[in-house]
Amino acid sequence: MEKEKSCGAIIIKNKKVLLIQQTDGFWGFPKGHVEQNETEEQTAIREVKEETDLDIEIDSKYRYQIEYELPNGNLKIAVFFLAKPTSTKIKKQEEEISTIEWVEIEKVEEKLSFDNTRELFRKAIKDI
Repeated sequence: MEKEKSCGAIIIKNKKVLLIQQTDGFWGFPKGHVEQNETEEQTAIREVKEETDLDIEIDSKYRYQIEYELPNGNLKIAVFFLAKPTSTKIKKQEEEISTIEWVEIEKVEEKLSFDNTRELFRKAIKDI
């Protein structure tokens, strides 16, 4: 089984969390594939910038990980860090993202598409 790894961020500002809706309709946090010689933090910062045009500051003490099987049978490892925005302008990456939304913390779980992401978010909320 091949392993794929993505990193991203749970970005929080004023009791709101940045969620993205991918063009396939699924809601989650911005993330993407690790490139060669990149740290997890570098990947998360780059992917958030690519997908949302937002600059972020990561708190690497708060690292969360989920694993799941992809339709092709590969194992996907997704790592997320707590982060805060250091810029305000948001612009979605048209190819991959259909919507970007700041969602109130209390409403994030109902908007997320997958149980494992909801569980990861519940862990992260305890650390805020």
